[in-house]
Amino acid sequence: MSLVALAALSIVGTASAAESVAEGGALATVELRSAAGQSNETSLDGVVEAVRQTRLSTQVAGAIVALQVKAGDRVKAGQELLRIDASAAQQGVAASASQVEAAQAQLKVAASELARQKQLHQKQYISQAALERSQAQWEAAQAQVNALQAQTRVAQAQSGFFLLKAPYAGVVSEVAVTLGDMALPGRPLLTLHDPSALRVTAAVPQALLGSLSSKLDQVRYEINGLAGSAARLQPASVELLPTIDAASHTAQIRLALPPAGAVGGAGATAVVGPASTAVMPGLFARVWLPAGASAKTGPQRLFLPTSAILRRAELTGAYVIDAQGKPRLRQVRLGRVSGDQVEVLTGLRPGDKVAADPQAAAAVAR
Repeated sequence: MSLVALAALSIVGTASAAESVAEGGALATVELRSAAGQSNETSLDGVVEAVRQTRLSTQVAGAIVALQVKAGDRVKAGQELLRIDASAAQQGVAASASQVEAAQAQLKVAASELARQKQLHQKQYISQAALERSQAQWEAAQAQVNALQAQTRVAQAQSGFFLLKAPYAGVVSEVAVTLGDMALPGRPLLTLHDPSALRVTAAVPQALLGSLSSKLDQVRYEINGLAGSAARLQPASVELLPTIDAASHTAQIRLALPPAGAVGGAGATAVVGPASTAVMPGLFARVWLPAGASAKTGPQRLFLPTSAILRRAELTGAYVIDAQGKPRLRQVRLGRVSGDQVEVLTGLRPGDKVAADPQAAAAVAR
């Protein structure tokens, strides 16, 4: 839906508003600015991720003949996840074992011949050269046995590659294959993560890095949409990575989530840590940097009365008064609500004059 359609929808039921504006003159406006009494904190969009997450693949090729798990299953360390057809590998192991037996038989013959040649040499019935040839034949037979035994051990080790097991206890996040699919070396088959260790990550612009390192203990986070998550939580620890991404010019900040049911530390607004089953990788989170961590050129927290916001269908907007005094609908993105004020993240600038009554503004803009 376009902004024009949004404006058209907002006109419905505004006849009385239009009449009141016509009688009363100009629209009442509010000026967008940093709300009085609000601390100049900075919020960043973040995401919940597992500290330990693994994409499991195999080192061999073959058809998947057994698939024991599905997405969402909890598994134990060492538990079998899937099995690949290993019939060819098993035949290879059997063939290697047979070759070893044959080589060992040849070694026995060479050993017996060497012993006989030594006896004959002691009686001076054969030359030293004949004895040395017999010794060389025995050594060659011994080397053949050793080589075939090594090949057998390799084949036996490779046969273990056809069975995929969980490297640690966790939750299966994704199953990328189905029964009968062909597994190939390096192709991801399953994704596993450890739900006991989660963190929130966000990208910090370089303009905010100056004084943030000394205030990491004041960083907070919140995860919207979960019971009891409206308040801000204190992380178990905060890590600001010392590297900067060359493309986005940001540094990654990592907030370790406290264990399930943990009580927030001193200074935290929240009381209880995240629920053990409610928080999962991929959830949207918001990271709050303390006041004073932002640079002078950094983003300001701008607030607007909630009554000045127009909501229609899936779009949210506000009427901004232009230089000619005409209301113009502008799409906005909102953040945290504080009383009767709502944070404006994008779409408006400090000093913009916004119509206090969006219905009346819609009638005038018609």
